[in-house]
Amino acid sequence: MRQVKKSTASIHNGGSTLAIAGNGFAIIAGDTRSTSGYSINSRYSPKVFAIGGDDETGEGAHIILSVVGFAADGTALKERLSAIVKMYKYQHGKKMSVKACAQRLATILYSKRFFPYYVTAILGGLDEEDKGALYSYDPVGSYEREQCRAAGVAASLIMPFLDNQVNFKNQYMPGTGDGHDLQARKALPLPREEVEQLVRDAFTSATERHIEVGDGLQMLVITKDGIKDIYHPLKRD
Repeated sequence: MRQVKKSTASIHNGGSTLAIAGNGFAIIAGDTRSTSGYSINSRYSPKVFAIGGDDETGEGAHIILSVVGFAADGTALKERLSAIVKMYKYQHGKKMSVKACAQRLATILYSKRFFPYYVTAILGGLDEEDKGALYSYDPVGSYEREQCRAAGVAASLIMPFLDNQVNFKNQYMPGTGDGHDLQARKALPLPREEVEQLVRDAFTSATERHIEVGDGLQMLVITKDGIKDIYHPLKRD
């Protein structure tokens, strides 16, 4: 019986990303583990990048991109978008807005729809009102603006946690009625310190339940003062 060799053209290299927007900031985070099946390729493989800044220092970057899936496609997509954002600044004498960049990223992904980038992307920055803006994508360019989003192998573990703690799903105000008459808790933007702790808690939990998530947590926090890179160690086993 003839054996059919499995294609390795696009392999999911594990890991997860997470993004939360707030008033005056946006946070996009990802773990640093890269895997192939049960093997660990690298314990430091970033999935979150500052876009549009200096290649060496990152100075001048004003947009954050996270990519999780096939690592080579993620690197190619990041470099392509970064080059477009830089060219826009040179040609127009101003920085590309996060809204315009979100549309441009959708166009890039859609243009490759017949042989797509095998990644799930999340784009973040500050909008015209200095509020956090996040855009989540599928591999062929469909996108929407959201308050929070998780992607990658542990998305099914992290997203219910975000729905409860950020979007306040299935949370009700006590004393406002009985049964179906209870009033739902309004989803209000959370302070930055609380969001950073939620991100740490989400990844700490994910590392306990998924073998392809771990080693380190990289958080990029964008505010009007720039982008801050924060690193926290995670479980290495």
